[in-house]
Amino acid sequence: MNIKELAEQESKLAPGHRMCAGCAAPIIVRTVLAGTKDPIVAANATGCLEVATTIYPDSAWRIPWMHSAFENAAATCAGIESAYRALKKRGKMKQDVKFVAFGGDGGTYDIGLQSLSGALERGHDFLYVCYDNGAYMNTGGQRSSATPCGAAATTAPAGKVIKGKQEWPKDLLSIVDAHEVPYAAKASVGNIPDLLNKAQKAFETKGPTFLVVFSPCTTLWGFPTSKTTWFAKMAVETKLWPLVEILDGEWKLTYKPGSTQTFKEFMKGQRRFKHLANEDEILDKIQNRIDFEWEKLLKKCGESE
Repeated sequence: MNIKELAEQESKLAPGHRMCAGCAAPIIVRTVLAGTKDPIVAANATGCLEVATTIYPDSAWRIPWMHSAFENAAATCAGIESAYRALKKRGKMKQDVKFVAFGGDGGTYDIGLQSLSGALERGHDFLYVCYDNGAYMNTGGQRSSATPCGAAATTAPAGKVIKGKQEWPKDLLSIVDAHEVPYAAKASVGNIPDLLNKAQKAFETKGPTFLVVFSPCTTLWGFPTSKTTWFAKMAVETKLWPLVEILDGEWKLTYKPGSTQTFKEFMKGQRRFKHLANEDEILDKIQNRIDFEWEKLLKKCGESE
């Protein structure tokens, strides 16, 4: 499917929801759901996406959709997929149906990791999509294990002594890869063709598949609503968020930045990083870690700089 075909499709997520202006999550959902023409059923962890798209008595979802608790969207989706397989085996369903679960980073990296791991290990035929906005945004911006080092969060505030979160984000893609799933990838809302292509591959692949998508949050990152995709692109160009996929254990870059942009350029204009403006020692530490992770990724992918 090309972008023109995507634009002409009726979206499976209706407009008029209550997501914040500039929110990346609805763009991610619309793009992912466009990745298959088969009927599709979605499970949704508690979070911004679930709360704002289903305010009673309305729903923005134009497909069968089920709300899950914060921690068990993967288990819910696995249960729906198991029921479908049982019905199909008995001849009560004939058509092919796809299954997808959506969760934020809090409900995926952290409190949903156990149910995600279990569903991946059992081999359920579904796609799990994490929209990663780098904190528990739905409950006030608390740090998650996806929050970048140096970012301020309500539970990792920037003060005179401690300058925001001290830890590096968890490498969730490698954790998923350790489950030996047939397909997993990192994508960004700043590159829609790449995201669509990865969603199509995930839906076409038999077994558990996974996407983690960079999802800037205008409200709690503190940037203008018009800059969402700009920051999503900058995260890729600065190598903070590489675009990569794993097919049957083989790592492959799907985009190689041609620029020499640094983390310092990415963080400009974000309120969560404003305390780092003159903290050269911390900025050097973050940049060195980004460079180290990039070199490690190049080796995994069999690439050179």
